[in-house]
Amino acid sequence: MTGTSEPPDHLPAPPDADDIDLVAVWMAIRRNWFRVAAMTAVITLAAATYALLATEWYRAEVLLAPAEAPTTSAIGAQLGGLAALAGVSVGRKDAASALAVLRSRELARQFVADFDLVEVFFAKQWDSVHKKWKRDNPKKWPDQRDAVEYLHERVLSVAENPKSGLVTVTIDWTDAAVAATWANRLVAMVNAKMRARALEQAEHNIVYLSDELSTTTVVAVQQSIGRLLESELQQAMLARGNLEFAFKIVDAAEAPKRPVRPKKALIIVLGLVLGIIVSSASVLTRHVSAARQ
Repeated sequence: MTGTSEPPDHLPAPPDADDIDLVAVWMAIRRNWFRVAAMTAVITLAAATYALLATEWYRAEVLLAPAEAPTTSAIGAQLGGLAALAGVSVGRKDAASALAVLRSRELARQFVADFDLVEVFFAKQWDSVHKKWKRDNPKKWPDQRDAVEYLHERVLSVAENPKSGLVTVTIDWTDAAVAATWANRLVAMVNAKMRARALEQAEHNIVYLSDELSTTTVVAVQQSIGRLLESELQQAMLARGNLEFAFKIVDAAEAPKRPVRPKKALIIVLGLVLGIIVSSASVLTRHVSAARQ
């Protein structure tokens, strides 16, 4: 028998260096409570400072209902070909057209131009004292296209309720009164644009139908043209006198009392939670590093 012996196989395995002793971690955090509290306080204070100093944004909303326009579908069914040639709408989708105009870049360009919004949206790049852009390179100056993109991405939103058909126009801006003014003005602009289009189309149709009426000798056709002509005259009259031509204002925008962002209380709470996590992780890292040395 030799002096060597095999090590017993029933001895417990040594502890893994990567195992985390939760009790030891908790004790380490307790021993370093001042560090944890200090780091948490600093991060929470930074979050609170941001919440208090961040630019406040306000939200103004206008609730709209599509205006009910007179329809000529019954007459158009009797004289569909002539109605199509004249441009008389048969089963018109006026609400969809108005909604498309409301979301269009064309209306946005007009809105940007009316309120000189290029300088407003990019105020940090604009020298208001000398009335010029701060950058020397003209290629880097923001223009109307940039303002339209900014308007659609950060300021304006249009939502339609598919069930009720009601439309909500929302303006987010840093001034509550200005946000309400812009929202109401935008609705007035789309109504004016749709009214002008309808009036132009009706006047064109009236001229065309009048010419057709003077050339035809068929009594039935004359009667149908007469009804179409009467409808277009009515449409022109309504377009001239109805300010809410495309959308009826259900609830006009008012200057909001409170901002929608930043969410100050939420930011502070998140700062507190982040502070606890970061400070605890810092203590844990120091504890593990010291234990491995």
